[in-house]
Amino acid sequence: MSAPPRSYNPFAEDEEEDVAPAGPGGAGGSDRQRYLQQEVLRRSAATADSTTRSLSLLYESERIGVAASEELVRQGEALKRTEQMVDKMDQDLKTSQRHINSIKSVWGGLVNYFKAKPPESKPEQNGAPEYYANSRLKEAMMSSKEQESKYQESHPNLRKLDNSDSDFNKADLVSSVQRDAYPKNQQLRAYHQKIDTNLDEMSSGLSRLKSLALGLQTEIEEQDDMLDRLTKKVETLDVNIKNTDRKVRQL
Repeated sequence: MSAPPRSYNPFAEDEEEDVAPAGPGGAGGSDRQRYLQQEVLRRSAATADSTTRSLSLLYESERIGVAASEELVRQGEALKRTEQMVDKMDQDLKTSQRHINSIKSVWGGLVNYFKAKPPESKPEQNGAPEYYANSRLKEAMMSSKEQESKYQESHPNLRKLDNSDSDFNKADLVSSVQRDAYPKNQQLRAYHQKIDTNLDEMSSGLSRLKSLALGLQTEIEEQDDMLDRLTKKVETLDVNIKNTDRKVRQL
């Protein structure tokens, strides 16, 4: 009767070694199995470390994206203040032209006298709404800022202590269904679970980065429109200033 087929799984149960008949090549087979076990563990550890480094870079990229978004929002606020100043200058220029007309001729003074005085109000915005960063960018920034603690934990210069035993302790927290999907070797199972966890975190991080990128794109497009509007206002203001200067010289 032929012997049962031998399993070549390096993590097969030790009882299989006892069932196999001893022979001249028995010691060599045992050494080879130990070598395969160490090789599998080494590659699993390397893969886990690689995903951890990738996750750390992803958190760092996300932090840089948040910083760029905050700077872009500040730039939008500065553009809005500049536009308000240009509108105020335009209103002041209209008031100056009114005074020049009253000085230039008696008729102009009579016209200004009977003409209703413009109300003291805020400068015209010429259709420019109040500045608010787009909601997509705000939501993406808030979601990414919540990951700041994870960035500090993953950064080699910021994390306090890397407790490698925690990964193996987490191996006992999975359900029985999940446990069946992983190898029976405890150390190898912990590596596989760590890899899966890192991959899940990387997927979520890439989704947040995509939201940041889309929010930045929308914000840049809105600020481009604001720059175009501001450029036209400045050009018109420059022409009015030159005309007013010429009238003043003719007095």
